[in-house]
Amino acid sequence: MYNARAYAAGSATARLASTTIARRTPTETDVQIEVLYCGVCHSDLHQVRNEWSSVMPTVYPCVPGHEILGRVTRVGAGVKKFKAGDLAAVGCLVDSDGTCPECKAGLEQFCHNATLTYNAPDKHTGGVTYGGYSESVVVEERFVLRVPEHLNPAGAAPLLCAGITTYSPMRHWEVGKGKKVGVVGLGGLGHMGVKFAHALGAHVVVFTTSPAKKEDALRLGADEVVISRHAGEMARHAGSFDFILDAVSAHHDVNAYINLLRRDGNLTLVGAPETPLAVPAFGLIMGRRSLSGSPIGGIAETQEMLDFCGMHNITADVEVIPIQKINEAYERMLKQDVKYRFSIDMASLKAE
Repeated sequence: MYNARAYAAGSATARLASTTIARRTPTETDVQIEVLYCGVCHSDLHQVRNEWSSVMPTVYPCVPGHEILGRVTRVGAGVKKFKAGDLAAVGCLVDSDGTCPECKAGLEQFCHNATLTYNAPDKHTGGVTYGGYSESVVVEERFVLRVPEHLNPAGAAPLLCAGITTYSPMRHWEVGKGKKVGVVGLGGLGHMGVKFAHALGAHVVVFTTSPAKKEDALRLGADEVVISRHAGEMARHAGSFDFILDAVSAHHDVNAYINLLRRDGNLTLVGAPETPLAVPAFGLIMGRRSLSGSPIGGIAETQEMLDFCGMHNITADVEVIPIQKINEAYERMLKQDVKYRFSIDMASLKAE
C-alpha cells in the first residue's frame, strides 16, 4: 500500500477537500497511472451528495472521478499491453467477474458483479474504491484503455463517460450514412452525441429549447437545429427520424420525440430524469417504434470509441479547472454554466 493525495467529501453536506488515501501496491496484472486530467460528471455530484441513496448509498470519505486520463508510471510483471510512459485512461469500471454471459460478450457494463471506479466495494483493500480526483490510480490491466497520443488530454478525459455513453447506443442502433439522427439537449452528453453522429455520417438535427444554442450546435456538426418549443418546427419532422438520442435529465415530454420517429425508429434515453416519464402506448405501437435506455459501453467498445476519436480528432469541449475549484464547478454545473464539461488539471493537486 502507498499513500496518494486526493480530494474527497467527508459527508453528504461537506465540501470536497484535500486528503490522503491509501492505494494498493500494483500486483502482477496491475497498471499504476499518474492522473493528468479527470473529467467532472454530473453523477459525481449525485454520488458526493448521496442523492442516489436508495440505489447506491455513498460511503464516506468519497473520492469521485471516473473520466480518468494519465501516464503509466508502473506495471506489474504480467502486464502485456502497457509500459511506463504510455498515455492511458480509466472509465466507470475497474473490475467485473469475467465469467458471466455479459462479460463473455464484451458487455462488462451489464455484469452484476462489476466494480465501479469509486464508491464500490474494493476487494483489494476491504474498503471502497476511490476515483480519479487523486494523483494516481492502480487498475487491473483489463480495464485500462489506450488513448491516441495526439488527442488533447484535457478534452479526451470526458470521453471515458460522456463519450462512451453517447457512442455506444449509436453503434448499437447502427447510426451512419443515410440515417437521420436527432439529439435532444445540447449539454455534456448531447454535444458529444452531435460530434459522433456527424462523424458517423448521419444527417444530424439538434433539438433545444434555447435559440441561443443554434450557432454552437451547427459548429459542433449539426445540419439543422429545431427549437423544440415551436410546434410548427417539430411538426415538420414528424415520422422522419431513424434514431433519436435523448440526453435531457430534466422532466420533459418524451412522446413529442417518439412521434418524430419513422417506422421502426428508436429513441434512446441517456439522460436520467428523476421523475418517471409518461409514455402513451399508441406513439410506440403505431409505428413499431421503440424506446430504450443505454448506459456506458463495454471495455472493447470503449477502446473502439477512443480509436474512432483518434481517427476523427474528437474530444469533448471542456473548461479546464484546478482541483481547488471543484466545489464551485459543482454549483456551476447545477446551473448549466459550463460548455460543455469540466476537466480537472490534476497537476494542481501538487499545490496542496
